[in-house]
Amino acid sequence: MLKKISFTVNGIQVSLEVDVRESLLEVLRERLGYTGVKKGCGVGECGACTVLVDGTPIDSCIYLAVWADGKDIVTIEGIAKNGELSKVQKAFIEEGAIQCGFCTPGYVLTATAMVESGKKYTREEIKRELSGHLCRCTGYQNIIKAVEKALAD
Repeated sequence: MLKKISFTVNGIQVSLEVDVRESLLEVLRERLGYTGVKKGCGVGECGACTVLVDGTPIDSCIYLAVWADGKDIVTIEGIAKNGELSKVQKAFIEEGAIQCGFCTPGYVLTATAMVESGKKYTREEIKRELSGHLCRCTGYQNIIKAVEKALAD
């Protein structure tokens, strides 16, 4: 069954018909071309498909596209503004928190939500917030340092 939905992606209004069984990941990546949204595990365990839905990090592989109707979606492609990297992106580069890069978009989006929350986080709270992400290159220490840096700026 198809359903017409409308939402905003990175500031652009989108309207399209989706199969009610399609995930937000499938719509963003395959139909709209946002390839920064990565398909990893497909069951919400690895965090590679993380996007922000109304400012909250979600695993788009287990979030139905129909649930996005009326929502504001941000992908990694929407983080930089006017060609300027965000402070989270800069911190990831400065701290060497990018290895193969597959997990990076999800981490950056989760860290962005943390920064935008205005909350102060302890190292343990940062680890807990990032616990829904897997890095196969074991770059965890540098990722944590990058998030700490972005939160401190």
